[in-house]
Amino acid sequence: MPDPLLELRGLSKNFGALTVTSDVSLTVLPGEIHAVIGPNGAGKTTLIHQISGTLRPDRGTIRFAGRDVTALPFERRARLGLARSFQITSVVPGFTALENVALAVQARSGSSFRFLRPVAGEAALNEEARAALDTVGLGRVADRSAAALSHGEKRQLELAIAIAMNPRLLLLDEPLAGAGPEETERLIGILRDLRSRYGILLVEHDMQAVFALADRISVLVYGRIIVTGTVDEIRGHPEVRTAYLGEDALA
Repeated sequence: MPDPLLELRGLSKNFGALTVTSDVSLTVLPGEIHAVIGPNGAGKTTLIHQISGTLRPDRGTIRFAGRDVTALPFERRARLGLARSFQITSVVPGFTALENVALAVQARSGSSFRFLRPVAGEAALNEEARAALDTVGLGRVADRSAAALSHGEKRQLELAIAIAMNPRLLLLDEPLAGAGPEETERLIGILRDLRSRYGILLVEHDMQAVFALADRISVLVYGRIIVTGTVDEIRGHPEVRTAYLGEDALA
């Protein structure tokens, strides 16, 4: 088995008396899609915040590519190859798809992660940006305003922005949220293709998508991982069925 690309050990975070993540340990292997599922309020997004560096854990360690990154800020982790997407669409609507991705290329190449001006005249940046758009199937709309894209295309654009950061690991926080059936199928296909190039930690509520994509699944309930296993192991696990009581997704 290859060494983990990402390794969490005993990660815990409290907000006052509220425990949001508690002693979370998991690994993501190179070329693996490791999904994290759980009920609303389970702590999934808070876990992503801790891994990406936007939130500091109270206890535990985060190792990425063999290096302890627990104390590193978001931008340092991004430069090492950790890239993330968000639950809510975060593209710049007034820019074209190409300009949105080119900004990410510029941010990766520059010395700051501050908001940057449009880079329409930068041929090298645009070449990389177009390659990222092609990877997610958006090459045909490169010059279209992001505001004019469908919801699913905006989700594809967010993936292109993450890819433009030249990552080794993608942290994807509900990348299918709000997508219709056809958009969901398209996004599943894209994520399946990306597996061969990146490790992926996937937080997602669409259980059918999770079952179609994941190599392993960790179930987070009240901030704790109650089980990690393959799709078949998770489908049949009694604690998982209890945690999702009333939902049809695991039937």
